[in-house]
Amino acid sequence: MIKPGPTNSITDIKGLKVGNAQDDTLKSGVTVLMCEEPMIASVAVHGGGPGTRDTELLSPENTVEAINALVLSGGSAFGLDAASGVQAYLREKGQGFTVGNVKVPIVPQAILFDLINGGDKDWGKYPPYRELGYEAASHASSKFETGTTGAGTGALVAGLKGGLGTASIKLENGITLAALFAVNALGSPLIGNTHHFHAAMFEQAKEFGGYGLPSPTPRNADALNIKFLDQASSVSNTTIGIIATDAILTKAQAKRLAIAAHDGIARALYPAHTPFDGDLIFAVASGGSGIVPQKNDWTDMAAHASNVTTRAIANGVYSTSAEKGDLFPTYKEKFPR
Repeated sequence: MIKPGPTNSITDIKGLKVGNAQDDTLKSGVTVLMCEEPMIASVAVHGGGPGTRDTELLSPENTVEAINALVLSGGSAFGLDAASGVQAYLREKGQGFTVGNVKVPIVPQAILFDLINGGDKDWGKYPPYRELGYEAASHASSKFETGTTGAGTGALVAGLKGGLGTASIKLENGITLAALFAVNALGSPLIGNTHHFHAAMFEQAKEFGGYGLPSPTPRNADALNIKFLDQASSVSNTTIGIIATDAILTKAQAKRLAIAAHDGIARALYPAHTPFDGDLIFAVASGGSGIVPQKNDWTDMAAHASNVTTRAIANGVYSTSAEKGDLFPTYKEKFPR
């Protein structure tokens, strides 16, 4: 019987740690996934409006095989400075891709749009994301908060606060899969106008309320429950995240895992992968289990990569907390029961 790992989080993959840093006045922040050793990684981008740094090197045909960290950040294009802060921290620790006598930390990044969310973005000459990236990296731990924290601090989703979510699952073949997502989507995580999550059929141990699916199915279940703050925000939404495993994968296999995980976005959010979302999933493989997936393993891995993504997204919305100046309510404020 499959079940979540010990912490039901991405740090159930040995060798991974997560750090968060945020500015509550800014209503934005940074989340960093730190690798204790360089790990194989790739990426799949299926949204129409992505914002990224150093993702091209993750293509299977390109030279660099492994990464030192991955960054999820708010701030739109301004937030791309966060990876510089993470690189600075890793350089101090002597980590990175060796070129002659120089080490270059490999830190790909994705950003989400949270510039119009009620926060004070008057940061002066330079945005604060480099410093937030350094702070998040320095605080990385196997235990971390979710919801309104890190890259999820200023996230919004279809009339609710979005947030940072995580989940894990251990398969019968011994491989663990886990996900970490910052949810700032155009689409809705809820079925129609109900409090039921699209992700309900994949829920483990009432991790996001245990409400199940609505019965009967509401007549407006196919309605597009989209809430635009204004014209600018209508083209600036994103769900970004990471699918991780302890299996031994090649770069090409990691990309295939990321592609499969994108189905989890479509199961958790409706609609998904629109021209106005920057939906992106990194995949990272630690190899810590020592297991090389066989042909028959890949069906299970693809299915559960999608499922754990779905659960992480719902967890991100469910675990948000209310803060001063919020434009939208949290899930628990809107549905207090």
